[in-house]
Amino acid sequence: MPRCEVCFRHCLLNEGQTGFCGVRSCRDGMIRPDNYGKITSMALDPIEKKPLRHFYPGSRILSIGSYGCNLRCPFCQNHEISWSKEAYQDARQWETVMPEELLQIALGLQSRGNIGIAFTYNEPLIAYEFVRDTAKQFHEAGLKTVLVSNGTAERSVLQEILPYIDAMNIDLKGFSDRYYETVLQGSRRQVMDFIEEAVKACHVELTTLIIPRENDSEEEMREMTGWIAGLKDASGNTIGQEIPLHISRFFPCFHMTDRKATDVALVYHLAEIAREQLRSVYTGNC
Repeated sequence: MPRCEVCFRHCLLNEGQTGFCGVRSCRDGMIRPDNYGKITSMALDPIEKKPLRHFYPGSRILSIGSYGCNLRCPFCQNHEISWSKEAYQDARQWETVMPEELLQIALGLQSRGNIGIAFTYNEPLIAYEFVRDTAKQFHEAGLKTVLVSNGTAERSVLQEILPYIDAMNIDLKGFSDRYYETVLQGSRRQVMDFIEEAVKACHVELTTLIIPRENDSEEEMREMTGWIAGLKDASGNTIGQEIPLHISRFFPCFHMTDRKATDVALVYHLAEIAREQLRSVYTGNC
C-alpha cells in the first residue's frame, strides 16, 4: 500500500483514497497532490502581511493559495479553504493556474512593486511539487520566492524546495507537545526539525499566535525563545537571537469561540519576555 511521505502522518492509501490533508491521493499506485495548480486565492500583498519584517521591507509580493491542510487548528482563519470539503470537491472554488502562467502574472506586477511570489493562505507543502516547480521558474527569472508554512513536513520535502526558496515565515504555534497533539493534531518535534533545517538555508521569521489558556504562559515563552536563540546556521554558528519572532493576538473564530480575545497587555508582556533572548520581536493584531 503506497505511503505518503510529506508529513509525520505517513498516510497509507489504497487506490482512490485521499489522505488527512484532503489533497494527496493515490492514483495509479502513486501518491500525488490533487490540488496541483488549483488556486483559490490570489492577491498582491505587502510583504509585511506574510509576516516578514526583515525581507525586502516596503515591497509587495504576489500571494497565492490553494486548498487543504495537514493540521486542524480550531481557530483557523482560512478554514473555508483549509478545512472545507466543498473547496476540495467544487471546481467553482478554484481556478487552474500553472507555474508559467503565474510567472507571467508576477512579471506584469513588477511595476506595482512586486518582487516575486508567496505560497500562503492554506498549507503549501501538502502540494510541495507545485511549490517546487513554480519557485524554480521564479528563481530562474530572478524573482523572489516566499513560503508561509506550518512547518509540518519531512526534511526530505524541505530539501526538495530549499534550492528555490528565498524566505519563509514558519508558524511555531506553541512549545508543548500537549498543545500540538491535542489542539492542533500536529507534531511539535517535526516543526522544530523543519525550522532547524530551514534556518541553515534561507531567511526565516517565526510566528506564534497566543491563545488564552493554551500557550500564553511566561514559562512557555521563555522555553520557546530559549530554543530559538540557540538555533545554528549551516556552519554551526549560533544565529537564533537574530531570527525575528512575530507574536500575534488571538480573536475568537471558527471552532474556538469559548474564550475572549487575548488581552493586549499580555501580548505586549510576552513580547518583552521574548526580547530577553531575541533581538527582533514584533506584536500583531493589537
